[in-house]
Amino acid sequence: MMRVKTRFICEECGAVHPKWSGKCADCDSWNTLVEEVLQEDGPHLRDSLAVTCEPIPITRPGHETPRRISGGMDEFDRVMGGGLVPGSLTLVGGDPGIGKSTLMLQVSHHVAASEGPVLYISGEESFDQARLRASRLKTLNDRLLMLTETHVSAITPHLAGGTYRMAVVDSIQSVYTSRLAAAPGSVGQVRECANEFMRLSKTTQTPIVLVGHVTKEGVVAGPRLLEHLVDTVLYFEGEGRQSLRVLRAVKNRFGSTNEIGVFEMHDTGLTEVRNPSALFLDERPVGVSGSAVFPAVEGARPLLVEVQALVSEAHAGSPRRTVTGLNPNRIALLLAVIERHAGLRFSDRDVFVNVAGGIRLDEPAADLAAAVALASSLLGRPVAPDAALFGEVGLSGEIRAVSAARLRAREAAKFGFTRCILPGNCAREAAGTGAVPEPAVKLKDALRIALET
Repeated sequence: MMRVKTRFICEECGAVHPKWSGKCADCDSWNTLVEEVLQEDGPHLRDSLAVTCEPIPITRPGHETPRRISGGMDEFDRVMGGGLVPGSLTLVGGDPGIGKSTLMLQVSHHVAASEGPVLYISGEESFDQARLRASRLKTLNDRLLMLTETHVSAITPHLAGGTYRMAVVDSIQSVYTSRLAAAPGSVGQVRECANEFMRLSKTTQTPIVLVGHVTKEGVVAGPRLLEHLVDTVLYFEGEGRQSLRVLRAVKNRFGSTNEIGVFEMHDTGLTEVRNPSALFLDERPVGVSGSAVFPAVEGARPLLVEVQALVSEAHAGSPRRTVTGLNPNRIALLLAVIERHAGLRFSDRDVFVNVAGGIRLDEPAADLAAAVALASSLLGRPVAPDAALFGEVGLSGEIRAVSAARLRAREAAKFGFTRCILPGNCAREAAGTGAVPEPAVKLKDALRIALET
């Protein structure tokens, strides 16, 4: 009897190891090696993606920029960079029940109604279950075709003809190929199936969307090289018990990765939130300490969000530091700067920081709003209700300039904020927006302006 040969693949970096180890030697990740059975049944051949093997000048006439396909929702098109690109392969990840299938079914319905036939491949639901969902979402259409299949060789003939304007695979972890003995969802199966769909999308110019599950760490399940293989990686985020959903691009070969799309989940599906600032500030308390308004910028879109802080007496031996929506390391840095340059003591206090609405902020421009909210909670003094704050805080306590100051100030003025506490170098840019710029050179200056009574 022939002995079965196996190897071990790292789910994080895709490195190949001859035997199992608790730690990947290439990326230093723990418990990421999974076993894969080697198939030795002859050479592994694939069809070429190119029509011709000859090099073509990039300026050759007759090759026009392909027209993008709209998904029917401005928020979705914004994140995609203007819509779906023909021949592209997109990966959409998110927690279970967050609304990935709902989003793709609504997009598929619009494309079917406006562009042409769409193939929705469901590997997790039966036809009756998928039709029940489509009826609830009011996305029934004669040109939206449902295929309940998980075998790639059975799916390929339907896509090879190039008759569909769009295809959705829900999900990539449920499909498999008989060329591998591994179970569906394994590293080898996900990689092999994704490669096959990539070949189909490029040869037929059909945009294909792969729906993927995420791990407990919040990344798409399967090998990390799956994200390198596709053209666009989207994450659908949100708190499952709340209605707000955020679509974020972490990779996009055809557009910006700084854009976000905001949706609300209802019984009848997802609806766009065209004015997110109003939603995020709708329940903001007035006259309460520990709350500051920050004009964030995601791509070309300004958003007003509330940064909340709670500082309380520590009852355990080591004070707690809990941060949601901001970088915890950045908050630790701000606490040290405030203690050193503003004389406020946090070392014996529990600190909790949150961005209301479930938004995640990555830009350093949120430093000033977070620092003022922390000082406000510690001192029990509310932030001036007519002021919005933005600016980067340096280690010497200085307030550094940030980009898009005029855009931030204009958004603040639109929602009734008459003042903007900002870096001194941004004051000229923010002038004439309707919100009076109040420059602060040092953190102590910003605290004095924001917390004055």
